[in-house]
Amino acid sequence: MIFVSKYLDMFLRKQVLEGSGNESLFLWGARQTGKSTLLKSLFPDALWFDLLLSDTFLRYKSDPQQFRQVVLARKQDVPVVVDEIQKIPELLDEIHWLMVNHSVKFILSGSSPRKIIRSGHNLLGGRALRYELYPLIQSEIPEFDLLRALNNGLLPRHYLAENPKKLIEAYIGNYLSDEIMAEAKIRNINAFSQFLEAAAFSNGEMVNYSNIASECGVSHITVKEYFQILQDTLIGRFVPSFQKKPKRRVILSPKFYYFDIGLANKLMKRGRIESGSESFGHAFEHFIYHELFAHSKYSEKDYAISYWRTTSQLEVDFILGDHEVAVEVKGTSNVQIRHLKGLKSFAEEYKVKRLIVVSDDPLERKIGEISVIPWKQFLEQLWNDEII
Repeated sequence: MIFVSKYLDMFLRKQVLEGSGNESLFLWGARQTGKSTLLKSLFPDALWFDLLLSDTFLRYKSDPQQFRQVVLARKQDVPVVVDEIQKIPELLDEIHWLMVNHSVKFILSGSSPRKIIRSGHNLLGGRALRYELYPLIQSEIPEFDLLRALNNGLLPRHYLAENPKKLIEAYIGNYLSDEIMAEAKIRNINAFSQFLEAAAFSNGEMVNYSNIASECGVSHITVKEYFQILQDTLIGRFVPSFQKKPKRRVILSPKFYYFDIGLANKLMKRGRIESGSESFGHAFEHFIYHELFAHSKYSEKDYAISYWRTTSQLEVDFILGDHEVAVEVKGTSNVQIRHLKGLKSFAEEYKVKRLIVVSDDPLERKIGEISVIPWKQFLEQLWNDEII
């Protein structure tokens, strides 16, 4: 683990590209997650190409062979970093040739592989490993402040900002609305902008394509395409319904989460989130999901995360793996018996190794077979691989 940050504090990032060795790799992640900062710390001597710079972009876009010439002329056997590789997919042909014929190690970062895949260029035929970087997690942040995280989100600049409103507005306007629409070649700008807000109101909820389509004035097929764009560009992801041999009738629709809490807050027009409020509960659940997802990927356990809800409204927020662990998230400091109904019902239907409520309670306790764990302790156990 390495301390990296270009901001005010030092963040201890969990993603250190473990296991990459001398292999070339892709590092994907939404804008401002800290990819460039991480790579500069891990590969300080690398030959660096930043395709966000207009002169660099124009030079190699118009003449990709110059890229090969520069790489071959480097004085030392150092790795080569290409930042925002998706902006010039044509460079992948040169990169492929250099890897095969000169054993050059490449580190290719970008906000999304969507443009490369859609343009018909291959992703180096499996010759490069794939990694992702997500917004900050609790253990990466010294003196972590939960309310700051729930209000500001966990993109490094946003989390540290005393007033992140303008930063988040710029992110939504310049990146989500403009860049992603341009990359996806979306013509109906108003509909997509409305969709971003409508999707936010589905954040942490089951997705109803027809309702969203009606709000945006487009077909449900178009709404599904828009959600696919958010997935492809790493801006959002679905949590599927757990459906393994149910005895009870279960809801089949997936739930949706934006990749960052702060963006969801802004798109939903939430006010200031305070402990104990309804919005605290929703944002707190989103926060725990983010930690679970990041742990699944960074630990390389890659366990499934799903949710369970019956037509009679019994629900468990997150089912980990093959019903190994069931997790309910409650934004309360005093979990009661009534909060356990979903977990008890799930345990009646499936054999579960652990039943857990994550809450704001001050101390861990046991209610029958169910563990009530304060969120700090839960996250410590999670990242110590003691949960799953």
